[in-house]
Amino acid sequence: MNDLNRKKQDGELRRRLKELLAVPERDRTDAQWDELAELELQLAPGNRIESARRADAPASPQPARGPSRAHGPSQRPPGKKSRKARR
Repeated sequence: MNDLNRKKQDGELRRRLKELLAVPERDRTDAQWDELAELELQLAPGNRIESARRADAPASPQPARGPSRAHGPSQRPPGKKSRKARR
């Protein structure tokens, strides 16, 4: 499917999603709830065709990262109180 057709289909799906969202929740039928859930899944950014293509592409090497620290170097661990100098 080329980009133009995909964009047209996305536009139609979004239009239908808006139509379904316009129906008050208490008035939606089970079929409408099911269709709404399916449209939300199809339109989610992680489920797009472009995302699937990128997932198939070889990943560029990422630089190695050291262990993450929960606290910055200038912060003390939780539970430790600072001591004020007594005069």
